[in-house]
Amino acid sequence: MPQIKPITELRNTNEISELCHAKKEPVFITKNGYGDLVVLSIEAYEELMDVLHTDTVIREAEQEIADGGELVDAREALTSLRRKHSL
Repeated sequence: MPQIKPITELRNTNEISELCHAKKEPVFITKNGYGDLVVLSIEAYEELMDVLHTDTVIREAEQEIADGGELVDAREALTSLRRKHSL
């Protein structure tokens, strides 16, 4: 369940920090009853960015295929990479 806190609780930065790290999810900050900010731990932010990057790369690959990009057999591609990079 998401944690929602009023902006006045940002005065207690240690509590917000501990909450972000303990729950490993964002804390939503409200101002006058409306959503205003989202606070994340660095770890949660990095995980979110990794997922976003993966989703972006997959979307680009799917678009390339839809645009008529050439498909290569995975075994052939790995063999070629091993030869090229002497792995």
